[in-house]
Amino acid sequence: MNPTQAYEPRPEADQTVRLPIDTKDHTSSIRISFTDQRLTAHGGMVVWSHFLHQKGFRRQLREVLPHCPTSPNAYDPTDVALGYVGGILCGADKLSRVAWLQSDPALSQVLGIEAIASQSTLSRFFDVFGQKTCNALNGLHRRALGSLPSLKEGYTLDLDSWALLHEDGHQQGVAVGYTRQGLKPCHRPLIAALAEGKLIANYWLRRGDSPCANGAAEFLRQTVESMPAHIRIKLLRGDAGFGEASVQEMAQALGLKFILVARLTRKVQSWCRHDDAQWQRTEVAGLEVQEVELDQPGRRLIVIRQRVAQRPQAGGKTLLEVPGYRFQALVTNLPRSVDALNVWRQYNGRADLENRIKELGEQFGIKRLCVDNFWGTEAMHHLAIAAYNLCVLLQRRLGQLEKCELNTLRWRLFGRAAVWSRAHGKPTLKLAVRGQHQQSWWREILTKLTALPNCNAVDSLQA
Repeated sequence: MNPTQAYEPRPEADQTVRLPIDTKDHTSSIRISFTDQRLTAHGGMVVWSHFLHQKGFRRQLREVLPHCPTSPNAYDPTDVALGYVGGILCGADKLSRVAWLQSDPALSQVLGIEAIASQSTLSRFFDVFGQKTCNALNGLHRRALGSLPSLKEGYTLDLDSWALLHEDGHQQGVAVGYTRQGLKPCHRPLIAALAEGKLIANYWLRRGDSPCANGAAEFLRQTVESMPAHIRIKLLRGDAGFGEASVQEMAQALGLKFILVARLTRKVQSWCRHDDAQWQRTEVAGLEVQEVELDQPGRRLIVIRQRVAQRPQAGGKTLLEVPGYRFQALVTNLPRSVDALNVWRQYNGRADLENRIKELGEQFGIKRLCVDNFWGTEAMHHLAIAAYNLCVLLQRRLGQLEKCELNTLRWRLFGRAAVWSRAHGKPTLKLAVRGQHQQSWWREILTKLTALPNCNAVDSLQA
């Protein structure tokens, strides 16, 4: 066939066709044919499956999932959940896209499950969840935290809330609330994370019209009381939504030191308008502070102003009466031995939680994972968060010094083409890895995964 001619189909017996393409020097063509070999685009997921085996994750799921088989031929709920989690790691952010992975002839066997469930099966699976079973799923996060080492100085607990937009707006709990895009139909979840471990400690889904601090005190109590015994909290941080008196009182009752953003009420704004004599300069150019006495014993209010001309990246709010500055107020019960500037510096690390929220939303699919049943939606999010925590622990198991995001894991680890076969009756997965350097890298990954903990780290997974 002349490569410059258009594609002409071959007879039915000949399954090879040619498609012309342009190259740098001339027009060429590529032969297209078909194979019924059991190929998978996600052979690297075998690393994930083996890690779940090491963590006993199937057993953990069996303990917390509802078991309501509808027929003798129904899928094991644990297999449905494992297929759903595997689908998220492969890039699915909707149930229909999880189900599409049924077309991968080897993925279910790589994941160690009977089959990837259909969209209707997944929908029915999440429809049986209620508040009690969702609370049980929170136990998966506690188990993940149990894998962290004890720190002498303790861990930092960060709280946040955000809006999950749902433009169609018909799902349970979706209500019009304040978002960065104005009033929109959404859910408004609460989330808690350990800053040093980069693990999610707790998650609640709430109605979209919930105030930021609604239920926050009880959420904090549940989070702290469910911590593994060896995990000690040294500091609690939260933005303006958590500066309410109820959260402060709960933190005090739990024996926690805290730094919370205070709202810029009229009284606080009056302090922002103080003349220069009231402000104390710091070693940070363009940043000044003042400390105000509060009525509650042991509480301190620190007001920060940053000159925009010197610190254009400064956070906080602007006041029309005081142009050229951004203001922020922090309430804390840290002792006075921690000066105002260091209180501000310790709080600033809380911004890293925004990276966790962004990764969960965009790479683990939480932004788009939603079903009609409110508790079913929360269950979907809990399993996605469990996948996130396990990805963090997998990297720790492989000796990674810096956490990389899921997209990097997909490109370098999970998304590896492979051939699935049974050689002499034994299941065999042949990964498509070319070149001595890449094969050595994979052997080192597999050696590290199967070796005892605390072995030397492999090369970074960072792309």
